[in-house]
Amino acid sequence: MPQIKAAVCHAFGQPLQIETITLAAPRMGEVEVSLRACAICHSDISYIDGGWGGTLPAVYGHEAAGHVSAVGEGVRGVAVGDSVVVTLIRACGTCPSCASGKPVACETDMASGPLRTANGGALHQAMNTGGFAERVVVDQSQVVKLPEGIGMEAASLLACGVITGVGAVVNAAGLRAGQDVVVIGAGGVGLNAIQGARIAGARRIVAVDMSQEKLAIAREFGATDGVLATAEKPWRAAKQAMGRGADAVFVTVGAIPAYDQAPQYLANGGRVIMVGMPHSGAMSTYEPVMLAATGQGMVGSKMGDVVIARDIPWMVDLYKQGRLKLDELISGRWTLEQINEAIADTKTGSAKRNVIVFD
Repeated sequence: MPQIKAAVCHAFGQPLQIETITLAAPRMGEVEVSLRACAICHSDISYIDGGWGGTLPAVYGHEAAGHVSAVGEGVRGVAVGDSVVVTLIRACGTCPSCASGKPVACETDMASGPLRTANGGALHQAMNTGGFAERVVVDQSQVVKLPEGIGMEAASLLACGVITGVGAVVNAAGLRAGQDVVVIGAGGVGLNAIQGARIAGARRIVAVDMSQEKLAIAREFGATDGVLATAEKPWRAAKQAMGRGADAVFVTVGAIPAYDQAPQYLANGGRVIMVGMPHSGAMSTYEPVMLAATGQGMVGSKMGDVVIARDIPWMVDLYKQGRLKLDELISGRWTLEQINEAIADTKTGSAKRNVIVFD
């Protein structure tokens, strides 16, 4: 089997190791992609740190883009040489969730195992992708063909952070023009929720974060107002900026205090859209009587509830029109050998998105 370089996690909470591993050829319905870029998502870091458990050793990374280098039998829609986004969304297309237009909630176990250690040992392809590697083999349902005119680094962001943030607004919340929005957390996903709200025509978009620097960045992406999360009862300042409560509050961080406070920002009939993912076992509390009495609600949004073949192409078109910012989301570019430094930089909270770039 071909050998490639990859960043391997052998123990939770420990630095990744750059190793030579083997990658199986694509089987029926699978696509091999030579990667050009893979962004670092906080979900990767949560797994690497052991926040959600999982199988080790493993190769993480799931926000990727590159060029198709081989295809298995039965593959349709992409060919060798095509530029593609590689997502973690692996969908069978026939289970009840897929058949009802919700492929992010596919109920079929489609796990594959194209990776092995150099000596043939087991190696987990984490999050269906294993993108911290020079090449990946994934199911054809995970890739979307890209048009000319978009760079691989920008395209990689469409695999998770962008579709999760924008999709939470347009798909999960179904936001209408003129409605008011609060976005808690102005990191990578939060900035894209802000972009989604701007594109959807929100009247007021209030960003809530821990630092003035990130609130200033949020304004560049479309926030009309900013509120420091460290303020006493920050929802009061948010409601003052809007003149009312929010129709939708997007929690884009995994911090429990953010979840505890989120309903406080709502207008009657408003909804909290739960996007950020705390570590397993973390618990939040709220007053159910208040939600019942005011007709409010809380709903989870996984990967922006997207259908990638539908949603990624129109986001690419928005980018080409200059209406969706992608290049501006990239904080730094790193080599695979620098991945531990890039992860450490991401953990500081100052980075929007760090991207691993392959030659």
